[in-house]
Amino acid sequence: MAKKDIIVIGGSAGSHLPLRQIIEGFPADLPASIFIATHVPTHSTGYLAGILSTTSRLRVTPAVDGQPIERGCVYVAIPDHHLLVIDGTIRLGNGPRENMTRPSIDPLFRSAALSYGPRVVGVILSGMLNDGASGISAVKACGGTAVVQHPLDAVSDQMPLAALEAVEPDRVAAASDLGAILCEIVGEDAGHELNCPGNLPLEVEIAAGGRLGAEKLKEIADPSALSCPDCQGVLSEVRNQRPLRYRCQTGHASTAEILDARAEQVDEAMRIALRVMEERVTLVTRMAEDARRTGRSTVAELYEARSQEYARYASVLRQAAVAALRDRQSQSQES
Repeated sequence: MAKKDIIVIGGSAGSHLPLRQIIEGFPADLPASIFIATHVPTHSTGYLAGILSTTSRLRVTPAVDGQPIERGCVYVAIPDHHLLVIDGTIRLGNGPRENMTRPSIDPLFRSAALSYGPRVVGVILSGMLNDGASGISAVKACGGTAVVQHPLDAVSDQMPLAALEAVEPDRVAAASDLGAILCEIVGEDAGHELNCPGNLPLEVEIAAGGRLGAEKLKEIADPSALSCPDCQGVLSEVRNQRPLRYRCQTGHASTAEILDARAEQVDEAMRIALRVMEERVTLVTRMAEDARRTGRSTVAELYEARSQEYARYASVLRQAAVAALRDRQSQSQES
């Protein structure tokens, strides 16, 4: 019978120390392959592999497209590419961002679940919002094992909590214990294959860079009244998902929680812009008054015209802010 020998690890804010503790705890002869996806900026130098390699008994390397998977190796996602595991080979996907990031945790977990089913052990570490919750759900749905860092042990507990809401975990533990726990799990009988969710092949294809389009999207999702914050296209709600997720025809994907967080950021930016514009109206009006008082009528007229222009901008921003607030209140009442 196949053994549990594929470990996929996802983390974000506060996950680097737990990652080091886990990798340090692995023996040199660990009979498994490890894949790590964390949120890194697009133009980052990708230093995580170098940091982990300094104390690891295993070989740690940045993931390379087309690289065959070997046991006893740790593969780390590189900036601006989804790390995918497909039929014994590493693929670096250039598909759309998911949950505002590339690499994203969910595509890695889905690809591993699709290719290796019950052989997969998914690990969710510290991080903000809920990237990884959909991926760990896919791991469990395909017969894999779910391990979650204890929320009270995490620097940022949102990702562990979201994972615990999405699945019934097999193990929950502090970071200092996760390495030993994974060593216990590796090599166990994987169990029987399960039928994976029907959306997985298409979603892995999207992450790899495959063209989506409206007709393919209809296979896994239903159109909603929401628009994509990345491309302004129509968002469709992916069916039967925990957590609730959306995709657009281009392929951008996000959980409902992350969409809500982005909306809050936009609202805050709008409020700041409104305050700045109103302050400019006050300032330019005062400059016009000063110009009138000192006999500079031409300059005063210019300032007065500018003040009226700024006032119109402030009015537009105020109306937009009020409309956004009403929409959020309406959505809150409906939920």
